[in-house]
Amino acid sequence: MSSVDGDFEDNRSTVPEYGWKVDFDHQFPDPRTPFYIPRIKQILQLLPLIFRYLFYTLLCFLKGQKPIMDIVFPIKSKHMYGVPLGGIGGGTIGRGFKGEFCRYQIVPGMYEYETIQANQFIVNIQNSENITVYNNVLSCLKCDNKTLYNWKWDFPSNQCKYTGLYPRSWTEYLIPEFNIKLICKQISPVIPHNYKDSSIPGGVFIWTVENNSNEQYSVSLTFTFASGNGVSAYNTDQASCEPFNLNKDGIEVAGSLIHNCFKEMKCTYVIGGLIKEGVAFSQLNFDPKSNGMTISKSLNLFGELRDMQLGHNNVYIRNEEVASAICLKQCLLPNTSVTYEFGLFIDMPKIKFPKSNIEYFRYYTKFFDNNGTAGPKIMHYSMQNFKNWEQEIENWQNPILNNPLLPDWYKSAIFNEVYFVADGGTVWLLPLKEDSERLEVTDPRYQYGYFGYLEGHEYRMYNTYDVHFYASFTLAKLWPKLQESIQYMFRDTIDNSLNITRKHMSCGTKGLRKYKYSVPHDLGDPEEDPFNLVNAYLVHNVSEWRDLNLKFVLQCYRDYTMFGDNKYLADMYPQIRNVMEKSLTWDTDGDGMIENSGTADQTFDTWTMTGISAYCGGLWLAALYCTVQISNILKQEDISEKYLSILNKAKESFNAALWNGEYFDFDSSGQYHSKSIMADQLCGEWYLKCCGINEEVFPVDRVKKALQTIYKMNVLGFNDGKMGAINGMMPDGNLDVYSVQSEEVWTGVTYALSSLMISHGLREEGFNTAKGIYNTVYNNIGMAYQTPEAIYSKNAYRSVGYMRPLSIWSIQVALDNLSKTNY
Repeated sequence: MSSVDGDFEDNRSTVPEYGWKVDFDHQFPDPRTPFYIPRIKQILQLLPLIFRYLFYTLLCFLKGQKPIMDIVFPIKSKHMYGVPLGGIGGGTIGRGFKGEFCRYQIVPGMYEYETIQANQFIVNIQNSENITVYNNVLSCLKCDNKTLYNWKWDFPSNQCKYTGLYPRSWTEYLIPEFNIKLICKQISPVIPHNYKDSSIPGGVFIWTVENNSNEQYSVSLTFTFASGNGVSAYNTDQASCEPFNLNKDGIEVAGSLIHNCFKEMKCTYVIGGLIKEGVAFSQLNFDPKSNGMTISKSLNLFGELRDMQLGHNNVYIRNEEVASAICLKQCLLPNTSVTYEFGLFIDMPKIKFPKSNIEYFRYYTKFFDNNGTAGPKIMHYSMQNFKNWEQEIENWQNPILNNPLLPDWYKSAIFNEVYFVADGGTVWLLPLKEDSERLEVTDPRYQYGYFGYLEGHEYRMYNTYDVHFYASFTLAKLWPKLQESIQYMFRDTIDNSLNITRKHMSCGTKGLRKYKYSVPHDLGDPEEDPFNLVNAYLVHNVSEWRDLNLKFVLQCYRDYTMFGDNKYLADMYPQIRNVMEKSLTWDTDGDGMIENSGTADQTFDTWTMTGISAYCGGLWLAALYCTVQISNILKQEDISEKYLSILNKAKESFNAALWNGEYFDFDSSGQYHSKSIMADQLCGEWYLKCCGINEEVFPVDRVKKALQTIYKMNVLGFNDGKMGAINGMMPDGNLDVYSVQSEEVWTGVTYALSSLMISHGLREEGFNTAKGIYNTVYNNIGMAYQTPEAIYSKNAYRSVGYMRPLSIWSIQVALDNLSKTNY
């Protein structure tokens, strides 16, 4: 096939060999529900917490607020999502793999799971006599017979295929009766180490239309989009549309600005197209609640949009919803192909959180106007640069995609899980003026601002630290300045207390929201005043959580090993010393090892540990080692000697208390469940290996033996080895049912465990463990681009769209470390 579009290379429309591939008519074999009923024994353990949480949820309802975690009405997966559109921190719009626009994260941290019927692409084909011979909406959505029923709906699902390889996707549509094929390539500028373009709030759609027939056709593609986000409560009193045209530097774009106002924050949807030689552009506003006749009649009669009601240049205003359509039309000679370039962007420059008096500017306004008029410039810049975006994306992805030693599923998983960096309720904000004046220029926030992403789509807390500990590998590897920004934000909280008293729901006792020398659980709720009101999590007293302080130390050292920045270490060092001193108070018997309190005092927040535990004890050993190394680097010999002495004592205590010849016991309590084989028992060792440390902190022979035991029992011994690693397994081969979480598979923990296996030469075991999770999430239960935190043996999952699976990039860290050492 030849191309009549000389500016665009033929291979740009080629669908890649790798990625998540699914047909439109695919039915997932294991659809699941978020409604899981724990065992009676587990319910009895949690009964006081359940009653307090139900009361809290009722109070939230009466106040018109949403609880930070809704256990009463959890989000139900719709088993339909594809690659979301949008850069980092400016909002995202989710797309279904069948062509729907169906998930809106516009208001910071809040999701609306709505499919808006008016948001579509429409194809119209005319023959050589300019008679319309074909017209159809390019999604498999069925008409609801209430609105837009004059449009032709329900594209044949057996004629469509989808490939997702974040941040791009390809949707193929076949129209066999005319021997025409359409490929829609969606590109978001989520590009490692490119902070400017990665912040652009939107993306482009590059349509390639192939005329594989011997006839000439005129093909038009129409992009329609409505105001709002599908929820009537968000509708503004006066939504409006206005046209725009920008012709600069030899590139012309035109389209429509759709003005909204969400929670008193102005937002403009920008839809537009690239105007080039041989392309006819037309535009028409319409009522998205109408029968759709204005659009369908115009396309059927003329193959383009003709304004038969309103003047083209008039601003279109209605009291409720408005919509606009733009159309690009081209002539296709026999056996040729052409491209059509569209863009969709969200210009919402200024945001304000409900309980805050502070107005923030989003990070993209550093490069574009911040007054709500940047839409045309963003569109123009994107049309000017999307080919560069693709080249940068391919430079990032191709070394992995072209590596024959890596499994095919991994080539999909490693990139597709990155979706959460942008679609995790993410905000990326410019520093406040007063902060810019006090920050050192070496502080990453000075140049890169504040970054926040949620624990999960329904666990509404920014930068949840015990979980970010796992997820941070993606940021550290791809956007290291955002990882540093988070670290500095947490650093600044450590030496402070937050003198707000509240009740902890797990035990009913009152305490401060934040205590001195403790790393907070999170940086706040987007429904409150995040970054100022930290610790939105109110279930436990997190100041006594054993893992948070240690995870701060480990991330500091991991970042140093990846970035090599001594100034960063020096900036963190006073707080490293403070959190380690605080942590030493948890060694109650002077044996060098910290003890757990018999409550759920770590990230497994319903799974209690007592005495020395494999999880927290292992993190403690790793943090001690890292503190020694950091002190040596900064020439703090007295501190180094102090913690080296504690480390040597702690290693003896840890191994004596927990090693049983096959694995490390869950804890030293002597209770029945203390013999549980915990999938994450070597979490501290995992972090050390990711830091490239080969010095023996944990005995290597015992680590390998424990990993082999975990693989045999928690992976192969659970669901035929095809679902990742169960959190807890008893040595007799039965599930550990002590708590709800012990019988869950945690997706992010499984990826971390896989990384550790690969680091220790168990490559086949590691990849097989991770493959089980990927195949379960993407192919069996239909939860692509909403990877849950937890999966049960059957029927259920917990917490859609979760942060922890970003730990998958630790697998790549392990592979890179091995290649450096020629292991």
